[in-house]
Amino acid sequence: MMLHLLNRSPRSTATYQDVSEAFGSDDHLLLIEDACYAAQPSAGAALEPFGGRVSVLQEDLVARGLAKRVDPSVEVVDMNGFLALTETHERCVSWF
Repeated sequence: MMLHLLNRSPRSTATYQDVSEAFGSDDHLLLIEDACYAAQPSAGAALEPFGGRVSVLQEDLVARGLAKRVDPSVEVVDMNGFLALTETHERCVSWF
């Protein structure tokens, strides 16, 4: 079980492809910083390869004015939720 932290916007298609290739069946993706834009319903297919195992950091959504525009398949987590994800996954990898 691995937690993938992604900070790139969905325009960085090569990074999203790399993450999807490394993403295992028990893994989880947390969108941070500019990756929050991928949590918008209008972002298209950027998150399809992750099978609904996706969260987005609330503080980063708020900082970008996106808090009210989150795809229903993406779980919004605060910093405590971020900490809980790190505690429940054996490893963590950052995609920058």
